[in-house]
Amino acid sequence: MAVTPENRTPVLVGVGQLVQKEKDVEKAKSPLHLLEDAARLAAADTGLGDKLWPLVDNITVVRFITDSPDSRRLPFGRYDNAPKSLGNMLGANASKNCYGPTGGNTPQMLVNHTAELIANGETDIALVAGAEAFATMMKALGQGKMLPWHDEPGGERINIGYEREGVTEVEKAHKLQYPVNIYPLFENAIRGQKGLTVAQHQLEIGKLMAPFTEIAAKHPQSWFPTARTPEEIATPSENNRYVGYPYTKYMNAVMQVDQAGAVIMMSVAKARELGVPEDKWVYLHGCADCNDIWYPTERVNYYSSPAIKMMGEKAFGMSGWSIKDIDYFDLYSCFPSAVQIGRDALGIPANDPRALTVTGGLPYFGGAGNAYVMLSIVTMIEKLRAKRGSKGLVTSNGWYVTKHGLGIYSTDPVAGKWKREAPSSYQAIVDNEKHPVVNEQPKGRAKIETYAVVNGREGPEFSILFGRLEDGSRFVAHTPSDKATLDEMMTHDQLGRVGEVTPAAEPGKDVNIFTPH
Repeated sequence: MAVTPENRTPVLVGVGQLVQKEKDVEKAKSPLHLLEDAARLAAADTGLGDKLWPLVDNITVVRFITDSPDSRRLPFGRYDNAPKSLGNMLGANASKNCYGPTGGNTPQMLVNHTAELIANGETDIALVAGAEAFATMMKALGQGKMLPWHDEPGGERINIGYEREGVTEVEKAHKLQYPVNIYPLFENAIRGQKGLTVAQHQLEIGKLMAPFTEIAAKHPQSWFPTARTPEEIATPSENNRYVGYPYTKYMNAVMQVDQAGAVIMMSVAKARELGVPEDKWVYLHGCADCNDIWYPTERVNYYSSPAIKMMGEKAFGMSGWSIKDIDYFDLYSCFPSAVQIGRDALGIPANDPRALTVTGGLPYFGGAGNAYVMLSIVTMIEKLRAKRGSKGLVTSNGWYVTKHGLGIYSTDPVAGKWKREAPSSYQAIVDNEKHPVVNEQPKGRAKIETYAVVNGREGPEFSILFGRLEDGSRFVAHTPSDKATLDEMMTHDQLGRVGEVTPAAEPGKDVNIFTPH
């Protein structure tokens, strides 16, 4: 017997996405206008077109890069109430204008949140959208041009989630606030956990990411539609220099893109009432949101994610399915370590033949700031519609393997009442995972737990490491930045290497120094 979903069941009924590659910055559209275009594509996809906008009661927008911490120094591109501005452009007058927090986890978190509002009868029809025109912005700044990207529409904005610094002051002093600096530390920890040599693991990264490039090469909204071999990705060259060792340029997320994505969500009752064709409907069968222990120095380790593991258990429990049932994945892919940590936490075998992305991932398809997952959700819905009854899983990640969201989707209807478990009910379990004590003023004999070497265009500049003192406490430090030390760290394995650490003269302003023996 066919499953008949309940009237309040949330369903995604319209999607739209686009890429902008306009060379003339003064002709390029602002991120707000890209949002408008994606939203109109999503409305057209429902079959309702502009007739939809007066009916929308909730407009939710992913936070722009320019509104995120450490980006507010950018001279233009801030919007006081982006969802209200978008509503005005579309001819909508939503009673709820919502704005998400900083983080790549935001799009999936907002879809989960909006689905719950629909299920609880607090929203009937919602637009959820995200965009960036960061490539155009940076090009304009390089040309000394100021673009008129701003709007003050008034109205009340509802902030979803919260803004919280991703690092401590001591971590910031050691430059861990930059993703390109910290994700390589996760990668070397993964290598150590697997017991591979540097050369072996470097090629394994290439083999992991090469299929991503092949998928990006076929995606019409991809920023870099170029297939690459594992060796091309893994081998440093003039066009593929090291950025944060062991990562070459082709392993890093690309933020300077102009992309936008949008979804229309509503209750089953509204979809029926408005005559949205059922072949457009995609259901959120399982979802979860969870954070790992917040600050990087306090993590359990650097090769696993208790939060992603917990999310998988909760979302699969909600859906009634297992990892074996999933046809399509889009695992968050800002850096290869994020892919591996997500894959392992969800129990996907390393040799699984299923592709780990539907877009091509952030280094190749493009990572539109906080909004990348908006486009992976859109692409996932398109894939599921094309293969009725198939199942897709999307993960999202914010900060430094810190904040996570997960969604499981299918065209199959949800059986019974849609209800998710409150994330607060399981967050405490992850927060209470046993983890090392942090020593912010370390002194004495110690060893390297994991490390990275930060490179500029001219070569290695400094190294960062997490280490352990003899009492088991953890610290963050740099090594001396002389050429011999940095070259040694990039040519020989440093995991477990013993040395002496001396504390910063002023914690939070100066750095701890680990000198290898």
